[in-house]
Amino acid sequence: MKIWSLFLVLIIFSFAIFSSCTKKSDAPAKTNNGFNNLKIVNTDTIRYLALGDSYTVGQSVSQSASFPYQLTASLQQLGFKPAAPLEIAVTGWTSADLISAIAAHGPIPNNYDFVTLLIGVNDQRMGVSDTAYAANFAQLLQTAITCAKGDKTRVFVLSLPDYGVTPFANGQDAVIGPQIDQFNKINFAASISAGVNYFNITAISREAATNLSLLAPDNLHPSAAMYAQWVAGLLPMVAPNINN
Repeated sequence: MKIWSLFLVLIIFSFAIFSSCTKKSDAPAKTNNGFNNLKIVNTDTIRYLALGDSYTVGQSVSQSASFPYQLTASLQQLGFKPAAPLEIAVTGWTSADLISAIAAHGPIPNNYDFVTLLIGVNDQRMGVSDTAYAANFAQLLQTAITCAKGDKTRVFVLSLPDYGVTPFANGQDAVIGPQIDQFNKINFAASISAGVNYFNITAISREAATNLSLLAPDNLHPSAAMYAQWVAGLLPMVAPNINN
């Protein structure tokens, strides 16, 4: 009787160990900051071109807190080797200003691994017409594609943030918000037509209406915390497309 009891205990104990091992092996491994099964095969230096205005240079925050630099830091953490981004962006630029600046810059190599484009807030602020903005944005989008090795999958357009919710706008959101939405309809349609990637950050920007920690000290531009949210959404789009 004792022998059978001992035999039964051994069976139960063995089954428990087997079940425990099975459960552990079935659990997916979490690697690369939450990117499951992302094997980095591109070991070359990653070149990044950032086109835009104050939202690209990170007005009122440190350079490292801007979204292009947070993005390159995140790519480095994943195992890529990104160089510092080339930024063609200045606070206050409209889409026409960006076109002129690119022309003045001189020849830009057509071998960037990826390009981001965020432009249009100052067009809205300056009263640029829908038609003019659409034409300028289409030209800039083609420039971005050309610079990204002609590969549409390496271009990432960001929607326009709604600064109407910020204290700087002084309660003009009812006017500014719909105009930002209209310009976003234009850049979204152009992006989808061209086949590039599009990331909507407008909803994130509107969280600043109730969360001032998302704003820089100027009460207008994003803080490092808001830019981090942008990067959290951009990173899963960018990483797979440059991993070749």
